[in-house]
Order: sequence, then structure tokens, then C-alpha cells
Amino acid sequence: MSQHISAIALVVPDYDAAIAFYVGSLGFDLVEDTQQSANKRWVLVAPKGAQTQLLLAKADGALQTAAIGNQTGGRVGFFLHTEDFASDFQKMRDAGVTFEEEPRVEPYGTVAVFRDPFGNRWDLLELNS
Repeated sequence: MSQHISAIALVVPDYDAAIAFYVGSLGFDLVEDTQQSANKRWVLVAPKGAQTQLLLAKADGALQTAAIGNQTGGRVGFFLHTEDFASDFQKMRDAGVTFEEEPRVEPYGTVAVFRDPFGNRWDLLELNS
């Protein structure tokens, strides 16, 4: 029996703003966008070829709104692996993605931390072969 994580929920302030960033700026695929009620949609995005998707979940109420951008307590909580760091870093920077640092080389690979427009911290990461 095989298992995998199919989706991870990411609380966002607005569906369309989140789609604009993840699809428009990062180049993810919009996998699904289904209206579920007047205020709720089922929105899945994923990097091209990925098995695990992000469920973009619009905050509902004060507690969820307070979690936007701080779902991992200020730590890097999301890791975007690439096979071509230099190219993806430049594309993302050209698309207006905010990097907290210049790329650095670590024993495990090349990495740079970026933030989505909502404050979530990500690693762009190319592992050593």
C-alpha cells in the first residue's frame, strides 16, 4: 500500500491574490478552482509535475486571519526544490518575488529564502547531486 501527502492547506486572505502569486509569479499550475458556496472555493495549485498540492484556503474569522503568514511560527515552512536554481531564482526575482537574502551554498545545496505576499517563508532549494 502506497501513501503520499496529496495537499497542504495554506491560509490566505484572498483566493485571487493567492492564485496571482502562486500561478502568475511562481509559475505553479492551477489544478482546480471550484466554487463550493458563496464565500468558499476549493483551490489547488502545484509546481509543474508535483504530486503534492497547496490548498489555498481563504481565512474565515479572526483566528484564521491571524494565522496568515505565520502558520509555521516564523520559520521557513515550505520548500520548493528545483533542478536549475540559477534560472528559477532569476525568473522569480524578475516576477517580483521578494527574497530575504542572496543565494548561498550550504553543504546540502544552494538555497535562498523568499516570502510570499502574505508573509509565509519558503526555501528555493537545489540539492547537491
